[in-house]
Amino acid sequence: MPVRDRRAAVQPALVLDRTAARPRAVVLLLHGGREEGIEPPARLSLPSARMWPFTRAVLRATDGYDVVVGRVRYRCRGWNGSRADAARDTRRALDELEPLVGPVPVVLVGHSMGGRAALAAAGHDLVSGVVGLAPWCPPGEPVEQLAGRRTVLLHGDRDRVTNPRGSVELAARARAAGAEACAVLLPGGDHAMLRRPRTWHTLATHSVTALLGMEPFPCPVRHAFPEPAEDGTDPVQRA
Repeated sequence: MPVRDRRAAVQPALVLDRTAARPRAVVLLLHGGREEGIEPPARLSLPSARMWPFTRAVLRATDGYDVVVGRVRYRCRGWNGSRADAARDTRRALDELEPLVGPVPVVLVGHSMGGRAALAAAGHDLVSGVVGLAPWCPPGEPVEQLAGRRTVLLHGDRDRVTNPRGSVELAARARAAGAEACAVLLPGGDHAMLRRPRTWHTLATHSVTALLGMEPFPCPVRHAFPEPAEDGTDPVQRA
């Protein structure tokens, strides 16, 4: 359900699929888009439809844990150069979320342009982790905002839309900037995540629950991104 503000000049950026009386964490999903395009996204589009299986998987995996699940609604279809519209809308959604849930950890899950937006907005105080799915990672993309965050990038090695090497290089630069980050290449994986879809859904969902402290990382991620030493804390416990 959209979080509405009658005083707002534009539609809210935050859409919630599940709320919680006492939220312990939040997962926000971000679909892909285009490099350029100032027109609003279509209400029903292939990029948004492709994220629905991930939303359903996250809803199932976090059921009973008081985890709020929602989406970011973009004002524009494209990234649009220095405007970085999708990143601006992601930060706006996080600002709209904060008074609703308080200072709880937020994990952002973004595909393609949505992955770039999630990474760009990771410096927001609420964000504790990012899962990027075939993220758009141009050379020289900023990484300083990822310091202190945990980031998992999943990328098909046959992606012809966004460069898998960009994910590997960004993860390395993010680690140098103080992030806990890794990139996992999926053999045979494509940009639309239609090849080996079960693998995509499983790795993404279990990476989210691991970032929330609910379980260990799945093996491919654990090997690339060792878990930090346990400190006795568990931000999300079953109610």
